[in-house]
Amino acid sequence: MTITIDQTQIAHEEEKKMAPVEAGELVLDGGFAVPSQRKASVEEFYRLNHTHQTFDFVKRMREEYGKLDRVEMSVWECCELLNEFVDESDPDLDEPQIEHLLQTAEAIRKDYPTRTGSTSPASSTVNLGKVLLHPSFGQLPQWAVVGDTFPVGCAFDQSNVHYKYFKENPDSANPEYSTKLGVYAEGCGLNNVMMSWGHDDYMYLVAKKNKTTLPSAGLFIIRYHSFYPLHKSGAYSFLMNEEDKENLKWLHVFNKYDLYSKSKVRIDVESVKPYYLSLIEKYFPAKLKW
Repeated sequence: MTITIDQTQIAHEEEKKMAPVEAGELVLDGGFAVPSQRKASVEEFYRLNHTHQTFDFVKRMREEYGKLDRVEMSVWECCELLNEFVDESDPDLDEPQIEHLLQTAEAIRKDYPTRTGSTSPASSTVNLGKVLLHPSFGQLPQWAVVGDTFPVGCAFDQSNVHYKYFKENPDSANPEYSTKLGVYAEGCGLNNVMMSWGHDDYMYLVAKKNKTTLPSAGLFIIRYHSFYPLHKSGAYSFLMNEEDKENLKWLHVFNKYDLYSKSKVRIDVESVKPYYLSLIEKYFPAKLKW
């Protein structure tokens, strides 16, 4: 079954209009050299993302994909599907997603070889929701799958990357959604907040509805690992409850590895596979509904 998204066609048409930019490089922290064409592509991605991620869009996506009626497969089978994709929102990552997933997990494993708590199992599953890019999952456009996430239903914070493009988002002109709190109450807890739709929220729904035994902090990492306005700038903290504040500490640990484990050193997938299969078996059923 394929869901029809009205905004998607608009987005695809706009993507075709992207103008070429002059050649050059952007050097990021960590020494990654990014061609200026890629930089322009990332900015265009966020223009589309910030324009089309509305409260109503997110609500519709959660209702549709929350049914988990598309396929049944194991976590590792989902990992293998990610071989086909590169994240267009990431300016310093050209490798398939399974490579980055395992780079992050292996970096954590190296520093915490005996730990199988919140960060280790979560690190091997955080990006699995990117299967939304696959044809069997509706082949959603990248702006509806990847990129930094943010709450919808309240005012967009200026700490969001490429904030200027939110002016094109219909919610910015909606009085119900454009105040600081919007439809929420202070301290309501992030679990009660609608986040921009993408792989984070989808994998959170998959894990939770398939009755994962991951601890609360593990689920927090899965759902909010791309919520950079919060864990980088402290934005939207007025929506957090005490459990969120405790879990945020674990997210900061994970995020250090997620950001800085990107490497051109390839992972020998088959050699590390037995370890991650055992970890997956501990926290997830053999087959999950997606």
